[in-house]
Amino acid sequence: MANGTIPQHISRQYDNDLEHVRTRVLGMGGLVEQQLIDALRALTDSNPELGEEVLKNEFKVNSLEVAIDEECTNILARRQPAAGDLRLVMAVAKTITDLERVGDESEKIAKMAIDLSEKQGPREYYIGISSMGNFVRRMVHDALDAFARMDSQAALAVARKEPTSDDQYDAIMRQLITYMMEDPRNIGGAMDAIWVARAMERIGDHARNICESVIYFVEGKDVRHISFEEIEDKLRTPR
Repeated sequence: MANGTIPQHISRQYDNDLEHVRTRVLGMGGLVEQQLIDALRALTDSNPELGEEVLKNEFKVNSLEVAIDEECTNILARRQPAAGDLRLVMAVAKTITDLERVGDESEKIAKMAIDLSEKQGPREYYIGISSMGNFVRRMVHDALDAFARMDSQAALAVARKEPTSDDQYDAIMRQLITYMMEDPRNIGGAMDAIWVARAMERIGDHARNICESVIYFVEGKDVRHISFEEIEDKLRTPR
């Protein structure tokens, strides 16, 4: 299957249904990405008002997940898709679940930003976290770009970045543990920072999941829970 294409059918309405559901996923993705951007900015700029905006808009993400999921169900019931069509519907269903969870993690970051704006504490806790936040935000953006173009190679390139977010999380954890060991008074602030870093690490995981869904649709290969070397082997093997 060529990247970025959806199989064409005799029924124009069927084509419209498939394209519409994919377009709605991209709309949901844009909203989720903005939620993440705002949550990170609320954290780094100590901006509780922006954090509150993230919390207010969370219902939009949840509503889109429900609506798109219903569309997928209707396509399955009315069209009984097979082959590439079925993979597209399944990829969409998996992607919106991951997007909703990115929204949940962004909400956690926003809540922590609101809480931290009321506290006084060393800002060095958040130097590494800010860098990690920008990294996973880019992962989400690039994963959505791969979905928009249905580009399996671009998706693989993004997925390959996920171990880097794990390494960043481990480095932040070591730093925060050191702060806590040096002075018990640092424990409260360091624990808050740990929760933020954990949310970011999970966002990286969800970005990888989205990329795996793209690969599944384009290549017809299930690449979950396997190494990157095995993924590349699968992509080299004809269906």
